[in-house]
Amino acid sequence: MSAPGPDPAFHAVVLAGGRSARLGGRPKARLRQEGRTLLELTLDAVREAAGVVVVGPPDPAVPEGVLRTREDPPFSGPAAGIAAGLRALDGVPGADWTLTLACDMPGVAGAVPLLLEAARTGPDAAGYISVPPGGRRQPLAALYRSDVLRRAFAGQDAADRSVFSFVRDLPLRDVTVPEEATADVDTWDDVHRHHLT
Repeated sequence: MSAPGPDPAFHAVVLAGGRSARLGGRPKARLRQEGRTLLELTLDAVREAAGVVVVGPPDPAVPEGVLRTREDPPFSGPAAGIAAGLRALDGVPGADWTLTLACDMPGVAGAVPLLLEAARTGPDAAGYISVPPGGRRQPLAALYRSDVLRRAFAGQDAADRSVFSFVRDLPLRDVTVPEEATADVDTWDDVHRHHLT
């Protein structure tokens, strides 16, 4: 029996540009879990990516080699963030896959290897999308074929549109992930539940 091959090469678009309205404007990316910001935890989850772009305001700082960009106009939603991230990655050597992650899911590191494993071993698909048990598909914890994702966004204004409006018709395969992998932080109750500061 042959050894399993390497995970597929991928880029990562990390979304960190929301208003955090229900948190009184406190940026989610700067919330901390055990001393590390949510942005740091998310970037750690994609440390094997061939190229990474963070979409959001210019702070907090990111590691050397990580790209920065902003959705246009600012605060125009995650679809606009993905579109901006794809443009920023134009200058990076290509990768077959693009991972999209929102930085407000403290446990998202639990989804990333499962998505990569699905792409490596699963049936051919346009992408793989996280689905927690009894939950709904999460397009901001998903791995898409780069060319398919770029075609879906090509020539369209993504401002204030849902991500599903771009990807709902793609033949995506569901990947079951742990419940906490896609549990996001929207309210102060969520902040306390995830033990964030």
